[in-house]
Amino acid sequence: MCGIVGLQLRGDHGPGLLGGLISSMLIEVRERGPDSAGVALYGDPALTPAGQAAVSVLAGEVPARGLAARLGEIPGIRVTAAADVRVITAGVAQEQLTAAVRAALPGAPLLGTGPGLAVLKGVGDPLGLIRSFRLAGRGGYQAVGHTRMATESAVTVAHSHPFSVRPGLCLVHNGSFANHDTIRRELRAAGIGFTTDNDSEVAAAFVGACLADGDDLDKALRRLCQSFDGFYTLLVTTPTEFAVVRDAIAAKPALIAEGGDWVAMASEYRALSVLPGIGAARVFEPAPEEVHVWSR
Repeated sequence: MCGIVGLQLRGDHGPGLLGGLISSMLIEVRERGPDSAGVALYGDPALTPAGQAAVSVLAGEVPARGLAARLGEIPGIRVTAAADVRVITAGVAQEQLTAAVRAALPGAPLLGTGPGLAVLKGVGDPLGLIRSFRLAGRGGYQAVGHTRMATESAVTVAHSHPFSVRPGLCLVHNGSFANHDTIRRELRAAGIGFTTDNDSEVAAAFVGACLADGDDLDKALRRLCQSFDGFYTLLVTTPTEFAVVRDAIAAKPALIAEGGDWVAMASEYRALSVLPGIGAARVFEPAPEEVHVWSR
């Protein structure tokens, strides 16, 4: 049992609106996942200034100032610490920044890459992590969050959700996949690497591979439904898209709400009840293997 929340804002909004709302939503699913929590934020100007490359890396042992010194040859480098995560930005090409971070921190898991994307996650009480991320004050236009009850793999920061294996792409999962080892071997044979043995990372890698093959997000998720066995609710995001899909028997809970200037998804209604205008919103339960995609 895990908790999923997600929110895409449309039009103009206040600078701290997204962080406050996604924090409140995560708190409402705290009991579903006491082991760890994570969030992906798109467009927070404080963490990821517009027009700059961004990398989120697990490097809690390295002070932000020390990491900036290691990367000093990159002009305009900036490092922001959030618990054990370091969010690094610079006004260079994304490929250049990603390569530099890999060279400076060999073996450190990259949690997310891509302009405008910050991935923050950690282990322990989700409420404590929300505070350590200073999430309530964060901005942006889209967020996806997760609270985890571990069933398939270890409780570590790297094993926590969201999983981001392609620039701008994030995935969170409630459920378990029965055939993830088989699909992992197939993806490894195609040259795709993995950071953890988490079954959800396999789903993220599969979707990323489909997008790399030229599929749009709708087709990628339909291919996932054809290939993966198990129970799942998935929320998948890109810088412009917000998508939800469930397995063939819809065993894991999911509710979607569409307001006048936002769309949201959560494992429980109480996480949606904190949203402005929820009383007038269209709220529905997605049908089995029915892919829903919203573009911003």
